[in-house]
Amino acid sequence: MQLDLNLLTALDALLEEGSVAGAAARLHVTAPAMSRSLGRIRKATGDQILVRTGRTMVPTTRALAMRAQVHTLVQQAHQLLAAQQELDLAGLKRVFTVRWHDALTSACGTALISAVRREAPGVQLRMSAEPGTDTPELRRGEVDLESSAGAPSLPDVRHRLVGRDRLVVIVRPGHPLTVGALTPERYAAAEHLTCSRRGSLRDPIDDALAATSGLERRVVACGPTSAFALQLVSATDLVVTLPDAVTRTAREQLGLVTLALPAPLQMPEVPLHLLWHQRYDDDRAHAWLRELAARTIQPLFASQ
Repeated sequence: MQLDLNLLTALDALLEEGSVAGAAARLHVTAPAMSRSLGRIRKATGDQILVRTGRTMVPTTRALAMRAQVHTLVQQAHQLLAAQQELDLAGLKRVFTVRWHDALTSACGTALISAVRREAPGVQLRMSAEPGTDTPELRRGEVDLESSAGAPSLPDVRHRLVGRDRLVVIVRPGHPLTVGALTPERYAAAEHLTCSRRGSLRDPIDDALAATSGLERRVVACGPTSAFALQLVSATDLVVTLPDAVTRTAREQLGLVTLALPAPLQMPEVPLHLLWHQRYDDDRAHAWLRELAARTIQPLFASQ
């Protein structure tokens, strides 16, 4: 079996796009040329790779199994061949997948996409939502850049600290907590909303409140994203406690009121890390992306 790099690149595009037309557009070739490449791939692998279901095409079981490995091989091959080339941002053609917390995406996603379009117009940016559980896409090369509140524990995942946030209490204008001092007792007695992609009704604030004041919050609901949580808070008497910097723009747009956590409840700062796999350490295009991302994010913390 002989598979050249062009066929591997075509296979990667076909598996990513799920269609001949999409893969052709991604690689800037004609649809007939991509169809011929698919035919050669089918002959070489002995598998249909993509099969038609109604008006769409779906990958075969074998195609699904090989997708991550094919993507990694193509990325490694391109990095090897381009290792000594100067980075030409104006001519760079690449798709990056960035997976950030939804609050960070809301705060900086527009600025990042605008900066990418300005500096490297041939680059496509895929902003991906965080899943409900931890997944290995970063290690498999399916995600290029990720955000995290914690430094990675895996030795092959790199990280860069770009800022430290602090937790604040957020309520609607006219909420009862905006009148008078916010004591631990008043804070605990209010109806609270947690924000968790895993659906958790408890977070470290509950442990800290119990340890410092012996109190327990009244958590009545959990929202999957900060955007949902802020919208719900703006229309109800619910209280949500979220990081300050990454939610500031959204809070201002909704006209919400921000309060400091009641003393003696002290929560540690929330670090913000950018994560990537070590395979991209010497990738100049990836280094450009993560530097651009860091420059886009850091102004959030300038006023703190």
